[in-house]
Amino acid sequence: MNARAPKLQSGGKSLSSKGRKSIYAGRKIALLTMHGKEKVIQPVLTKSHGCQVELVTGYDTDRLGTFTRDIPRDGSQIEAARKKARIGMELAGLPLGLASEGSFGADPFVGMFPWNLEYLIFIDDERDLEVVGMAQGAPKDLHLAAHDWAAAKAFVVEAGFPLHHMVVRPDGPNDRRVRKGLSNWQELEYAFNSALAQSSNGQVFLENDLRAHANPTRMKNIRSAAEDLVSKLASLCPECGTPGFGIVDRIKGLPCAECGASTQEVRAEVHGCIKCSFRQTRERLDTTTADPGRCSYCNP
Repeated sequence: MNARAPKLQSGGKSLSSKGRKSIYAGRKIALLTMHGKEKVIQPVLTKSHGCQVELVTGYDTDRLGTFTRDIPRDGSQIEAARKKARIGMELAGLPLGLASEGSFGADPFVGMFPWNLEYLIFIDDERDLEVVGMAQGAPKDLHLAAHDWAAAKAFVVEAGFPLHHMVVRPDGPNDRRVRKGLSNWQELEYAFNSALAQSSNGQVFLENDLRAHANPTRMKNIRSAAEDLVSKLASLCPECGTPGFGIVDRIKGLPCAECGASTQEVRAEVHGCIKCSFRQTRERLDTTTADPGRCSYCNP
């Protein structure tokens, strides 16, 4: 489903180009998580920037919202990530912080399939800077209301169990009598039978546990978000040297190869600084014309 990104002119400075040392080399960065995200974030940041990602504990991040709907998230996804990072920075006493926040919904293409969007925010209070890494993709996010163990067993295999943990509750998706993090067959069958005994409608609601440590597919997306973040941190503004120099706009109008009329295909990308007003337009390098099939005149 992911379209290949067009090749565009390169520009801007990389932190690693010509042997340049990252401005964050050796620096400590707070990461607040209780779901094992440090396992995929730490290696990526350390390898690319030589920084020290310090795991911060002592705060229950489930207080900011849960995927099992027993505690609603307050604010937007990026606001939740920012709040998490700020708490971690305060607990660690550091001016640099990281936090990850995920969301699940329908895919952006046809709106029919599960989709996972991950944000990884980096806050630098010394430079008054925020940079956000992002990744998205199809997750293991399935659910079923089952009346018997045979149906439940067949479903959880499809849902990736036991590598992907399960959540079980009586009756329906909003029942507060919830068992999370079920990761082996014995405890899953016991939880299912217990929920069935408590059920008023004779069914048990099963779903994937979407917490990072319980969902390897989601953890891969978090790693991809970390890779996107380090790429952005490595891109310095050519004007002021601030990290995070990247795409701020796309310019459509690639001419049709047949008639020369402007199309809705991307002709160039505008890269900009998140601190100063510097902008740089980069034309596509892979092609100078659009397929006539994309032209509203040749293919109305």
